[in-house]
Amino acid sequence: MAGKFCGHSDPPVNARGRLQIAELVSKIAAEPISAVYTSDLRRAITTAKALARPLAQDPIVRQGLREIAFGEWEGLAWQEIENRDPVYASKWMANYPNHSAPQGESFDAFRSRVLVEIDNILSCSRDSQAAVVTHAGVMRVVLQSLCGLDERDAWRRTEIYCSFFKYPCEAGR
Repeated sequence: MAGKFCGHSDPPVNARGRLQIAELVSKIAAEPISAVYTSDLRRAITTAKALARPLAQDPIVRQGLREIAFGEWEGLAWQEIENRDPVYASKWMANYPNHSAPQGESFDAFRSRVLVEIDNILSCSRDSQAAVVTHAGVMRVVLQSLCGLDERDAWRRTEIYCSFFKYPCEAGR
């Protein structure tokens, strides 16, 4: 569903995604990860299982790590959204992130949910290193809220599927 609004939608990982997961596993193989947390959506769970396999444990599934819900826009490309309701689409673009998709999750509720979940994971992982498998929107919230990146830099660092960063945040990765 690349190129479509895929917040709470739950498509499987495609062949290209499986290659990206294998590359990610290889990139972080030397990291001393002791636990893997994941969103409850299939695309994240697939990635998390690959990361957790060397640990001989199952990933810890957390619904709070889900992407923002896009409501009526789930599964649609931007062109479809603009064709359905150009006025609402224009308002959304002009007021992002303060204007949610129709029947979608508000950005404030999403941000709060994510930060509570990340705080819980950080509390559980104080003496160890955990991997968190989640979605670009969640990562952007963390990068902006906890790492001090501006919106543009957070987008840049998360535009590639299977992108990653370390927390406390590293500059320039």
